[in-house]
Amino acid sequence: MSIIVQIAVSPQQLEDLDFILGLALKKEKLRKKEIGDWRIRKRSIDARNSPIKINLQIELWLFEELREQIPPYIPQKVHNAKKAAIIGAGPAGLYAALRAVEAGFKPVVFERGKDVRERRRDLAIINKLQKVNPESNYCFGEGGAGTYSDGKLYTRSKKRGNVLKALEWFVHFGADEDILVDAHPHIGTNKLPKIIASMREEIIKNGGEVHFNSKLTDIKINDAAIQAIQINNEKWFEFDNVILATGHSARDIYYLLHHKNIKIEAKGFAIGVRVEHQQTLINHIQYQKEYDNPYLPPASYSLVEQVDGFGVYSFCMCPGGIIAPCATEQDEVVINGWSPSKRNNPYANSGIVVSVKPTDLPNYKKDDPFVCLDFQKYVEKRCWEAGGKTQKVPAQRMIDFVEGKVSTDFPKTSYQPGIVAADLNEVLPALLAEKLKKAFVAFGKKKNGYYTNKAVLHAPESRTSSTISVPRHPITLEHVEIKGLYPCGEGAGYAGGIISAAIDGINCVDAIVRKQVSTE
Repeated sequence: MSIIVQIAVSPQQLEDLDFILGLALKKEKLRKKEIGDWRIRKRSIDARNSPIKINLQIELWLFEELREQIPPYIPQKVHNAKKAAIIGAGPAGLYAALRAVEAGFKPVVFERGKDVRERRRDLAIINKLQKVNPESNYCFGEGGAGTYSDGKLYTRSKKRGNVLKALEWFVHFGADEDILVDAHPHIGTNKLPKIIASMREEIIKNGGEVHFNSKLTDIKINDAAIQAIQINNEKWFEFDNVILATGHSARDIYYLLHHKNIKIEAKGFAIGVRVEHQQTLINHIQYQKEYDNPYLPPASYSLVEQVDGFGVYSFCMCPGGIIAPCATEQDEVVINGWSPSKRNNPYANSGIVVSVKPTDLPNYKKDDPFVCLDFQKYVEKRCWEAGGKTQKVPAQRMIDFVEGKVSTDFPKTSYQPGIVAADLNEVLPALLAEKLKKAFVAFGKKKNGYYTNKAVLHAPESRTSSTISVPRHPITLEHVEIKGLYPCGEGAGYAGGIISAAIDGINCVDAIVRKQVSTE
């Protein structure tokens, strides 16, 4: 059995492995010759006091004890195995496919968008020409929204499944082993595409199928059970099991389910703006006297405030990041943030969003599953109009927003399509604007320097999660009314990020395996 030791070192000492091992041995009163192997198991920054410390969890193995290795991913050959359809090649869909290959099922993945390489061209067109391809964009395509939106792997969903297994699979397909160590693991948008492509190649090599430019357009139900799916309004494919992992922006899927009388429900979500500061300012705020310490990474932050009974909080904070256009239709604007692996851009951005329930909305009706989606669409359309009906977004300096003044100039922004001066008090519904204004003032009191007119608000940050849930049985994970239909991941309301979505994909395949075993 290994020995776990908690120690703290300075940022400068983090690369001195001999010093770290010596400190751990000293704490445990062990000699180096007694140790057969060791590793850093967990790593986190403690910037609450000066000097800043790096907390480390060290794992030691005595001589003749075996160090635990990362379990290998062991696929089966599934060319002729029983098939399961997977709709969507985001983290939920890809991990479902990987688990299916591991479990002996043949996954047939249908992705409406393009592969990661082809997808880049459409992203360039959004940024440079401000034209949105509704089937290939920052939300749709291989890897889903996570591929080109940062690759942050932190999750609080410990009870949903095996977080370590999901992270280990990322390492198996090319991610740095540091993601197994860092408290807030991150891969980086520049590295994710290659990893995603490796996952796809593994699926295909072992007999699975991955089809791009293949959009789910209809579903055939017989005796309350899935029977077949239609792709691209053309060909029908028969399947007993269909995992619906379409992501939080596939609105057409919600309309399809509703049209087919398949139960869906309105779900609370969060919506607001994305705030951009200079990264040096965030470093000053978080690290104070050590703001320029070259051994510290670009600082991040997490903020939350209760305002008039509504939660307002930071979402998807990107140190050294970039704000990206994430619309899925031409007549809307949507933004998100991402960071490269080194997080070395001069800007820090974060969503600051208001948590909204269906009952908070003025048009709430008890049996209307689209009340939150309609509100989301309304805000995105308003911002599109305020931005000049382009992919430029309405923007305002932070204090100007609170004081109701249209900003007359702006610092440089990382948002490539550009920004347009607007009073966000007039663009955003009062439900959001009033909560955001109070929250920014409160955040300034919590973090001296955060509330500043050097910060620029970009609107809207609107795709934080799905506005609709697709209800499923808590044990079988099948839809509550349709056998063989497995609502999965963020799009169905069962995940909130890359890792939780990946875990849910694994869980849905495990449910199919259990069902298969019980019928044999």
